[in-house]
Amino acid sequence: MRVLIAIVVVALVGVLGATEEASAQGPVRIGFISPLSGAIAQAGKDMYSGCELYWEETGWQLAGRKLEVILEDNEGVPATAVTKARKLVESDRVHMLAGVILSNVAYALVPYIEAQGIPTIYPINSADDLTQRKRPKWLIRTGFSAGGNMHPFGEYAARVLGYKKIAIVSLDYAFGWEIAGGFHKTFEDNGGQIIQKVWIPLNVQDYAPYLAQIRKDADAVFVLALGRWTLLFAKQWATSGLKDRIPLIAGGTYTDEHVLPELGDESIGVISAHHYSAALDTPANRRFRAAFEKKNNRLPSFYSENCYTGARVVAEAAKAVGGRLEDRAAFMAALRAVEIGDAPRGPIKMDPYGNPTQNIYIRKVERVGGKLQNTVIYTYPAVSQFWKYSPEEFLKQPVYSRDFPPCRHC
Repeated sequence: MRVLIAIVVVALVGVLGATEEASAQGPVRIGFISPLSGAIAQAGKDMYSGCELYWEETGWQLAGRKLEVILEDNEGVPATAVTKARKLVESDRVHMLAGVILSNVAYALVPYIEAQGIPTIYPINSADDLTQRKRPKWLIRTGFSAGGNMHPFGEYAARVLGYKKIAIVSLDYAFGWEIAGGFHKTFEDNGGQIIQKVWIPLNVQDYAPYLAQIRKDADAVFVLALGRWTLLFAKQWATSGLKDRIPLIAGGTYTDEHVLPELGDESIGVISAHHYSAALDTPANRRFRAAFEKKNNRLPSFYSENCYTGARVVAEAAKAVGGRLEDRAAFMAALRAVEIGDAPRGPIKMDPYGNPTQNIYIRKVERVGGKLQNTVIYTYPAVSQFWKYSPEEFLKQPVYSRDFPPCRHC
């Protein structure tokens, strides 16, 4: 008994000592870079709102240390983001960086992040190669890989929905290429054919000329859009004569909650795939949704959930190193090892490449209680960014692009 008491006392002293040491080190500083002005300002604000909710719930504490967050607006501009990162790391002496939505900004920051050896998380950006062929040492993401999210959906469209021929309509930039590419690969690997790809410029004001090009022999149309592009597409889809003739399926951002409340009956029945839905009926998501709606008076989107969970990943890693974020290598290793069983989106586990393995949900837009929601109709559990392919073989192929996979049936 004396030996047992001695062991307990030593353990308590160790815990108290670690807590006192963390307190003595002063506050933890996180530099958060987000587009708070410009074309995607609302997404940037929604992103920060998710992190802020988690930090408020935990009393602005991180592993026993006070948390200070320094928020900087990068305006969605790569050069501005690099300038703000320099200020945060070299002047404000932050312990880590977080934030970023656009892929061009995400890639532009990587050389500086690597040169400084500053732990960084991207809770939103989904550019595939950040956790594939060009994965940095000092960066993980806690959101998703664009192509990886669509791998299950290509299989679902072929095997469950039974489509044989699909036309793709997608925004003409890296995110659109990768979303379309992931869907394309697994749809054709499961016996389907992509018979058309219609690329939409980002400055589009009128979808009508593009909708007129859709092949009449398509079993369904797969669309990738978000924000104002979703609203524009949905309005013109409804009046194009196609809505009642051909099914519409979509990448997850098309009906995400950041835009869903502004859509109408033309979107009822649209089936999509994503790693989150505000309608997900789990205890963790019900709690998160209620808290987010109470604070922000709007539905949580994947932007806000990704950042809420991203903030928790940081907290779990900080706890694992006893609050000693000054040991950058140990903290980075801890970030890569985080597992969370009860995130609002469901369980997540960081893979060896710095991307979360997580559930992918097949959702259907329905009107429930007078409001549109993404009802979950099927769940693919524990999906890797490489799907059912071996990572080594998968990484031998090019990154998904405008031209890969090639459209052999177009």
